[in-house]
Amino acid sequence: MRVGIVCPYSFDAPGGVQFHVRDLAEALRDQGHEVSVLAPAGEGTELPDVVTSAGRAVPVRYNGSVARLAFGPRTAARVRRWIDAGDFDVLHLHEPMTPSLSMLALWVAEGPVVATFHTSQVRSRALQIAHPLLRQSLEKISARIAVSEDARRTLVDHLGGDAVVVPNGVYVDAFDVAPEPRWQGTAQAPTIAFLGRLDEPRKGLQVLAQAAPGILRQVPGARFLVAGRGDTGRADAEALLGPDAASFEWLGGVSDADKAALLASADLYVAPQTGGESFGIVLVEAMSAGAGVVASDLGAFQRVLDDGAAGRLFTTGDPAALTRAVLGALADPQDTAERRRRASEFVRHFDWSTVTGQVLAVYEMAVAAAEALGDGRVRQDLAAERPAWLLGRRTRTEAGGDR
Repeated sequence: MRVGIVCPYSFDAPGGVQFHVRDLAEALRDQGHEVSVLAPAGEGTELPDVVTSAGRAVPVRYNGSVARLAFGPRTAARVRRWIDAGDFDVLHLHEPMTPSLSMLALWVAEGPVVATFHTSQVRSRALQIAHPLLRQSLEKISARIAVSEDARRTLVDHLGGDAVVVPNGVYVDAFDVAPEPRWQGTAQAPTIAFLGRLDEPRKGLQVLAQAAPGILRQVPGARFLVAGRGDTGRADAEALLGPDAASFEWLGGVSDADKAALLASADLYVAPQTGGESFGIVLVEAMSAGAGVVASDLGAFQRVLDDGAAGRLFTTGDPAALTRAVLGALADPQDTAERRRRASEFVRHFDWSTVTGQVLAVYEMAVAAAEALGDGRVRQDLAAERPAWLLGRRTRTEAGGDR
Protein backbone atom coordinates (compact mmCIF):
# COMPACT_ATOMS: atom_id res chain seq x y z
CA MET A 1 0.00 0.00 0.00
CA ARG A 2 0.88 3.65 -0.29
CA VAL A 3 0.64 4.96 3.28
CA GLY A 4 0.66 8.58 4.41
CA ILE A 5 1.43 9.13 8.12
CA VAL A 6 0.98 12.47 9.87
CA CYS A 7 2.79 13.29 13.13
CA PRO A 8 1.57 16.39 15.01
CA TYR A 9 4.74 16.91 17.05
CA SER A 10 7.99 18.38 15.80
CA PHE A 11 11.10 16.33 15.05
CA ASP A 12 13.14 19.22 16.47
CA ALA A 13 12.70 17.67 19.93
CA PRO A 14 11.72 14.03 19.34
CA GLY A 15 9.59 12.21 21.90
CA GLY A 16 7.54 9.05 22.15
CA VAL A 17 5.04 9.81 19.39
CA GLN A 18 7.75 10.91 16.95
CA PHE A 19 9.79 7.76 17.61
CA HIS A 20 6.67 5.63 17.20
CA VAL A 21 5.89 7.25 13.84
CA ARG A 22 9.50 6.93 12.65
CA ASP A 23 9.74 3.27 13.59
CA LEU A 24 6.30 2.39 12.21
CA ALA A 25 7.28 3.95 8.87
CA GLU A 26 10.50 1.93 8.84
CA ALA A 27 8.67 -1.30 9.73
CA LEU A 28 6.10 -0.76 6.97
CA ARG A 29 8.81 -0.06 4.41
CA ASP A 30 10.65 -3.22 5.46
CA GLN A 31 7.49 -5.12 4.48
CA GLY A 32 7.41 -3.51 1.03
CA HIS A 33 4.92 -0.68 1.54
CA GLU A 34 5.50 2.87 0.28
CA VAL A 35 5.42 5.34 3.16
CA SER A 36 5.60 9.11 3.48
CA VAL A 37 5.55 10.92 6.84
CA LEU A 38 4.54 14.57 7.26
CA ALA A 39 5.76 16.24 10.46
CA PRO A 40 6.81 19.66 11.74
CA ALA A 41 10.54 20.34 11.69
CA GLY A 42 12.65 23.46 11.78
CA GLU A 43 15.08 24.33 9.04
CA GLY A 44 18.26 22.32 9.43
CA THR A 45 16.68 19.55 11.49
CA GLU A 46 18.11 16.15 10.56
CA LEU A 47 15.21 14.00 9.36
CA PRO A 48 14.84 10.38 8.28
CA ASP A 49 14.47 10.17 4.50
CA VAL A 50 10.84 9.09 4.90
CA VAL A 51 9.87 12.38 6.63
CA THR A 52 8.68 15.50 4.79
CA SER A 53 8.91 18.72 6.81
CA ALA A 54 5.76 20.80 7.16
CA GLY A 55 7.74 23.73 8.50
CA ARG A 56 8.73 24.95 11.92
CA ALA A 57 6.66 24.39 15.04
CA VAL A 58 5.61 26.57 17.96
CA PRO A 59 6.14 25.38 21.57
CA VAL A 60 2.81 24.99 23.38
CA ARG A 61 2.07 23.62 26.86
CA TYR A 62 0.03 20.44 26.35
CA ASN A 63 -0.76 17.35 28.51
CA GLY A 64 1.72 18.22 31.24
CA SER A 65 4.64 18.96 28.94
CA VAL A 66 5.71 21.32 26.17
CA ALA A 67 4.68 20.11 22.71
CA ARG A 68 6.00 21.67 19.51
CA LEU A 69 3.01 22.05 17.20
CA ALA A 70 2.40 23.41 13.69
CA PHE A 71 -0.71 25.24 12.52
CA GLY A 72 -1.77 28.21 10.42
CA PRO A 73 -2.71 28.78 6.77
CA ARG A 74 0.71 28.06 5.29
CA THR A 75 0.90 24.78 7.18
CA ALA A 76 -2.58 23.86 5.91
CA ALA A 77 -1.46 24.55 2.35
CA ARG A 78 1.53 22.24 2.83
CA VAL A 79 -0.77 19.52 4.15
CA ARG A 80 -3.00 19.77 1.10
CA ARG A 81 -0.07 19.66 -1.32
CA TRP A 82 1.37 16.62 0.44
CA ILE A 83 -1.99 14.80 0.27
CA ASP A 84 -2.36 15.61 -3.44
CA ALA A 85 1.16 14.40 -4.23
CA GLY A 86 0.95 11.26 -2.12
CA ASP A 87 -1.93 9.45 -3.86
CA PHE A 88 -2.27 7.38 -0.67
CA ASP A 89 -4.30 4.23 -0.19
CA VAL A 90 -4.65 5.07 3.51
CA LEU A 91 -3.95 8.14 5.65
CA HIS A 92 -2.77 7.47 9.22
CA LEU A 93 -3.15 10.40 11.62
CA HIS A 94 -1.58 10.42 15.06
CA GLU A 95 -3.29 12.43 17.81
CA PRO A 96 -5.87 14.11 15.52
CA MET A 97 -7.34 16.00 18.48
CA THR A 98 -4.08 17.90 19.01
CA PRO A 99 -4.20 21.33 17.30
CA SER A 100 -1.45 20.59 14.79
CA LEU A 101 -0.83 18.78 11.50
CA SER A 102 -3.03 15.74 12.15
CA MET A 103 -6.04 17.89 12.93
CA LEU A 104 -5.46 19.93 9.77
CA ALA A 105 -5.09 16.76 7.71
CA LEU A 106 -8.34 15.39 9.13
CA TRP A 107 -10.10 18.60 8.11
CA VAL A 108 -8.81 18.68 4.53
CA ALA A 109 -8.76 14.96 3.62
CA GLU A 110 -11.30 12.27 2.94
CA GLY A 111 -11.09 8.59 2.07
CA PRO A 112 -9.59 5.75 4.14
CA VAL A 113 -8.43 7.49 7.34
CA VAL A 114 -6.97 5.73 10.40
CA ALA A 115 -6.37 7.64 13.63
CA THR A 116 -4.11 6.62 16.52
CA PHE A 117 -4.75 8.07 19.98
CA HIS A 118 -1.78 8.13 22.37
CA THR A 119 -3.05 10.35 25.18
CA SER A 120 -4.17 9.06 28.57
CA GLN A 121 -5.92 11.51 30.91
CA VAL A 122 -8.71 11.08 33.43
CA ARG A 123 -10.14 14.43 32.39
CA SER A 124 -8.98 16.52 29.45
CA ARG A 125 -10.35 20.04 29.14
CA ALA A 126 -8.74 20.30 25.69
CA LEU A 127 -10.65 17.27 24.42
CA GLN A 128 -13.88 18.49 25.99
CA ILE A 129 -13.53 21.86 24.24
CA ALA A 130 -12.40 20.41 20.91
CA HIS A 131 -15.01 17.66 20.59
CA PRO A 132 -17.97 19.87 19.53
CA LEU A 133 -15.74 21.65 17.01
CA LEU A 134 -14.47 18.38 15.56
CA ARG A 135 -17.55 16.16 15.73
CA GLN A 136 -18.21 16.29 12.00
CA SER A 137 -14.56 15.71 11.10
CA LEU A 138 -14.30 12.74 13.45
CA GLU A 139 -16.90 11.00 11.31
CA LYS A 140 -14.30 10.86 8.53
CA ILE A 141 -12.17 8.42 10.54
CA SER A 142 -12.60 4.92 9.14
CA ALA A 143 -10.82 3.10 12.00
CA ARG A 144 -9.37 4.08 15.36
CA ILE A 145 -6.33 2.75 17.22
CA ALA A 146 -5.46 3.36 20.87
CA VAL A 147 -1.96 2.50 22.07
CA SER A 148 -3.22 1.15 25.40
CA GLU A 149 -6.35 0.48 27.39
CA ASP A 150 -5.74 3.79 29.18
CA ALA A 151 -5.66 5.69 25.88
CA ARG A 152 -8.76 3.79 24.74
CA ARG A 153 -10.61 4.77 27.91
CA THR A 154 -9.66 8.44 27.42
CA LEU A 155 -11.01 8.26 23.87
CA VAL A 156 -14.27 6.56 24.88
CA ASP A 157 -14.90 8.92 27.80
CA HIS A 158 -14.24 12.14 25.88
CA LEU A 159 -15.21 11.37 22.29
CA GLY A 160 -17.44 8.32 22.39
CA GLY A 161 -17.04 5.40 20.03
CA ASP A 162 -14.29 2.86 20.50
CA ALA A 163 -10.86 1.84 19.22
CA VAL A 164 -8.72 -1.21 18.59
CA VAL A 165 -5.84 -1.43 21.06
CA VAL A 166 -2.51 -1.80 19.25
CA PRO A 167 0.51 -1.13 21.50
CA ASN A 168 3.50 1.02 20.73
CA GLY A 169 6.24 -0.94 19.04
CA VAL A 170 9.91 -1.46 19.86
CA TYR A 171 12.69 -3.12 17.92
CA VAL A 172 13.40 -5.48 20.80
CA ASP A 173 16.60 -6.94 19.38
CA ALA A 174 18.11 -3.47 18.92
CA PHE A 175 18.49 -3.30 22.70
CA ASP A 176 20.50 -6.53 22.88
CA VAL A 177 23.81 -4.67 23.12
CA ALA A 178 27.03 -5.00 25.11
CA PRO A 179 27.04 -3.21 28.48
CA GLU A 180 29.09 -0.04 28.86
CA PRO A 181 31.66 -0.62 31.65
CA ARG A 182 31.42 2.94 33.04
CA TRP A 183 27.70 2.43 33.65
CA GLN A 184 27.91 -1.05 35.15
CA GLY A 185 27.56 -1.50 38.87
CA THR A 186 28.74 -3.94 41.49
CA ALA A 187 27.06 -5.57 44.49
CA GLN A 188 28.34 -2.76 46.70
CA ALA A 189 27.82 0.02 44.13
CA PRO A 190 24.81 -0.86 41.94
CA THR A 191 23.72 1.53 39.19
CA ILE A 192 20.15 2.83 38.99
CA ALA A 193 19.10 4.53 35.73
CA PHE A 194 16.46 7.18 35.02
CA LEU A 195 15.48 8.47 31.55
CA GLY A 196 13.17 11.40 30.90
CA ARG A 197 12.76 15.15 30.59
CA LEU A 198 14.26 16.64 33.74
CA ASP A 199 11.92 19.65 33.87
CA GLU A 200 8.63 17.79 33.38
CA PRO A 201 7.29 17.06 36.87
CA ARG A 202 5.19 14.12 35.64
CA LYS A 203 8.38 12.22 34.74
CA GLY A 204 8.99 11.88 38.48
CA LEU A 205 12.62 12.96 38.91
CA GLN A 206 11.68 14.73 42.12
CA VAL A 207 10.15 11.50 43.47
CA LEU A 208 13.43 9.70 42.76
CA ALA A 209 15.43 12.50 44.42
CA GLN A 210 13.28 12.19 47.55
CA ALA A 211 13.68 8.40 47.57
CA ALA A 212 17.45 8.40 47.03
CA PRO A 213 18.58 9.26 50.59
CA GLY A 214 16.73 6.25 51.98
CA ILE A 215 18.31 4.01 49.34
CA LEU A 216 21.76 5.41 50.09
CA ARG A 217 21.41 4.78 53.82
CA GLN A 218 21.14 1.06 53.08
CA VAL A 219 23.37 0.94 49.98
CA PRO A 220 25.81 3.87 50.36
CA GLY A 221 27.69 3.02 47.15
CA ALA A 222 24.62 3.22 44.86
CA ARG A 223 25.02 5.40 41.74
CA PHE A 224 22.09 7.12 40.06
CA LEU A 225 22.55 7.63 36.29
CA VAL A 226 20.18 10.34 35.06
CA ALA A 227 19.72 10.85 31.30
CA GLY A 228 17.52 13.52 29.80
CA ARG A 229 17.29 17.16 28.78
CA GLY A 230 15.82 20.01 30.79
CA ASP A 231 16.90 23.37 32.14
CA THR A 232 15.57 23.35 35.69
CA GLY A 233 15.14 19.75 36.81
CA ARG A 234 18.72 19.11 37.88
CA ALA A 235 18.91 22.12 40.20
CA ASP A 236 15.58 21.24 41.81
CA ALA A 237 16.64 17.63 42.34
CA GLU A 238 20.02 18.60 43.81
CA ALA A 239 18.28 20.94 46.25
CA LEU A 240 16.23 17.99 47.50
CA LEU A 241 19.28 15.70 47.65
CA GLY A 242 21.55 18.00 49.62
CA PRO A 243 24.74 16.12 50.53
CA ASP A 244 23.54 13.04 48.61
CA ALA A 245 23.72 14.94 45.29
CA ALA A 246 27.19 13.49 44.62
CA SER A 247 25.59 10.06 44.03
CA PHE A 248 23.77 11.42 40.95
CA GLU A 249 25.57 11.42 37.60
CA TRP A 250 23.96 13.72 35.02
CA LEU A 251 24.38 12.36 31.50
CA GLY A 252 22.30 14.93 29.61
CA GLY A 253 20.54 13.93 26.41
CA VAL A 254 21.70 10.58 25.05
CA SER A 255 21.67 9.04 21.57
CA ASP A 256 19.65 5.93 20.75
CA ALA A 257 22.85 3.87 20.93
CA ASP A 258 23.82 5.30 24.33
CA LYS A 259 20.29 4.78 25.62
CA ALA A 260 20.43 1.10 24.72
CA ALA A 261 23.88 0.76 26.31
CA LEU A 262 22.74 2.55 29.47
CA LEU A 263 19.72 0.28 29.88
CA ALA A 264 21.81 -2.82 29.20
CA SER A 265 24.38 -1.73 31.81
CA ALA A 266 22.28 -0.55 34.75
CA ASP A 267 21.28 -2.92 37.53
CA LEU A 268 17.86 -1.28 37.74
CA TYR A 269 15.82 1.07 35.62
CA VAL A 270 13.46 3.26 37.65
CA ALA A 271 10.30 4.83 36.15
CA PRO A 272 8.79 7.13 38.84
CA GLN A 273 6.32 8.89 36.53
CA THR A 274 3.33 10.41 38.31
CA GLY A 275 0.74 10.54 35.49
CA GLY A 276 -0.05 11.35 31.89
CA GLU A 277 1.47 8.10 30.60
CA SER A 278 -0.66 6.12 28.17
CA PHE A 279 1.80 3.32 27.51
CA GLY A 280 5.36 3.36 28.88
CA ILE A 281 7.62 2.80 25.92
CA VAL A 282 10.80 3.33 27.94
CA LEU A 283 9.79 0.42 30.19
CA VAL A 284 9.57 -1.80 27.12
CA GLU A 285 13.00 -0.58 26.04
CA ALA A 286 14.44 -1.33 29.49
CA MET A 287 12.86 -4.79 29.46
CA SER A 288 14.30 -5.38 25.97
CA ALA A 289 17.77 -4.43 27.24
CA GLY A 290 17.51 -6.84 30.17
CA ALA A 291 17.38 -4.27 32.97
CA GLY A 292 15.46 -4.95 36.15
CA VAL A 293 12.53 -2.52 36.24
CA VAL A 294 10.98 -0.63 39.14
CA ALA A 295 8.00 1.52 38.14
CA SER A 296 5.11 3.49 39.59
CA ASP A 297 1.83 1.59 39.56
CA LEU A 298 0.14 3.65 36.84
CA GLY A 299 -2.37 1.56 34.92
CA ALA A 300 -0.33 1.70 31.72
CA PHE A 301 2.82 0.58 33.53
CA GLN A 302 1.02 -2.28 35.25
CA ARG A 303 -0.04 -3.65 31.88
CA VAL A 304 3.40 -3.28 30.30
CA LEU A 305 4.94 -5.08 33.30
CA ASP A 306 2.38 -7.90 33.21
CA ASP A 307 0.84 -6.73 36.51
CA GLY A 308 4.22 -6.84 38.25
CA ALA A 309 5.44 -10.21 37.00
CA ALA A 310 7.98 -8.48 34.73
CA GLY A 311 9.06 -5.76 37.18
CA ARG A 312 8.37 -4.30 40.60
CA LEU A 313 5.61 -1.73 41.09
CA PHE A 314 5.34 0.91 43.80
CA THR A 315 2.64 3.40 44.81
CA THR A 316 2.68 6.32 42.38
CA GLY A 317 4.17 9.51 43.80
CA ASP A 318 5.30 7.88 47.07
CA PRO A 319 9.09 8.27 47.60
CA ALA A 320 9.08 5.90 50.59
CA ALA A 321 7.40 3.20 48.50
CA LEU A 322 9.98 3.73 45.75
CA THR A 323 12.77 3.37 48.32
CA ARG A 324 11.32 0.06 49.54
CA ALA A 325 10.88 -1.26 45.99
CA VAL A 326 14.45 -0.44 44.95
CA LEU A 327 15.94 -1.88 48.13
CA GLY A 328 13.80 -4.99 47.72
CA ALA A 329 15.00 -5.48 44.14
CA LEU A 330 18.65 -5.04 45.15
CA ALA A 331 18.35 -7.29 48.21
CA ASP A 332 16.72 -10.18 46.31
CA PRO A 333 18.69 -10.68 43.08
CA GLN A 334 17.04 -14.06 42.47
CA ASP A 335 13.57 -12.47 42.41
CA THR A 336 14.83 -9.64 40.22
CA ALA A 337 16.37 -12.15 37.81
CA GLU A 338 13.08 -14.05 37.59
CA ARG A 339 11.18 -10.85 36.77
CA ARG A 340 13.80 -10.03 34.12
CA ARG A 341 13.32 -13.50 32.62
CA ARG A 342 9.55 -12.95 32.47
CA ALA A 343 10.14 -9.50 30.95
CA SER A 344 12.32 -10.95 28.17
CA GLU A 345 9.38 -13.17 27.14
CA PHE A 346 6.57 -10.67 27.64
CA VAL A 347 8.34 -7.87 25.74
CA ARG A 348 7.97 -9.81 22.48
CA HIS A 349 4.31 -8.71 22.46
CA PHE A 350 5.60 -5.22 21.67
CA ASP A 351 8.13 -6.06 18.97
CA TRP A 352 7.51 -4.37 15.63
CA SER A 353 7.35 -7.79 13.97
CA THR A 354 4.09 -8.30 15.87
CA VAL A 355 2.77 -4.74 16.06
CA THR A 356 3.14 -3.96 12.34
CA GLY A 357 0.84 -6.82 11.41
CA GLN A 358 -1.79 -5.49 13.79
CA VAL A 359 -1.55 -1.99 12.29
CA LEU A 360 -1.82 -3.38 8.75
CA ALA A 361 -4.96 -5.29 9.71
CA VAL A 362 -6.52 -1.96 10.78
CA TYR A 363 -5.42 -0.34 7.50
CA GLU A 364 -7.06 -3.13 5.51
CA MET A 365 -10.26 -2.71 7.52
CA ALA A 366 -10.27 1.06 6.89
CA VAL A 367 -9.65 0.62 3.16
CA ALA A 368 -12.42 -1.97 2.87
CA ALA A 369 -14.86 0.28 4.75
CA ALA A 370 -14.02 3.27 2.56
CA GLU A 371 -14.35 1.25 -0.65
CA ALA A 372 -17.75 0.00 0.47
CA LEU A 373 -18.81 3.66 0.70
CA GLY A 374 -17.27 4.47 -2.67
CA ASP A 375 -14.51 6.64 -1.18
CA GLY A 376 -11.53 4.88 -2.77
CA ARG A 377 -8.18 6.59 -2.28
CA VAL A 378 -7.22 9.47 0.00
CA ARG A 379 -7.90 12.87 -1.53
CA GLN A 380 -8.68 16.44 -0.58
CA ASP A 381 -12.10 17.16 0.86
CA LEU A 382 -12.89 20.23 -1.21
CA ALA A 383 -16.15 20.77 0.66
CA ALA A 384 -14.47 20.90 4.08
CA GLU A 385 -15.02 24.06 6.09
CA ARG A 386 -11.92 26.02 6.99
CA PRO A 387 -11.02 25.69 10.71
CA ALA A 388 -10.63 29.44 11.27
CA TRP A 389 -9.74 29.10 14.97
CA LEU A 390 -6.83 26.77 14.06
CA LEU A 391 -5.73 28.52 10.87
CA GLY A 392 -5.85 32.08 12.09
CA ARG A 393 -5.75 34.86 9.49
CA ARG A 394 -5.41 33.58 5.93
CA THR A 395 -2.45 34.70 3.88
CA ARG A 396 -2.99 36.27 0.46
CA THR A 397 -1.69 33.08 -1.14
CA GLU A 398 -4.20 30.99 0.81
CA ALA A 399 -7.09 33.33 0.10
CA GLY A 400 -6.19 33.37 -3.58
CA GLY A 401 -6.90 29.69 -4.04
CA ASP A 402 -3.88 27.67 -2.90
CA ARG A 403 -6.09 24.64 -2.54
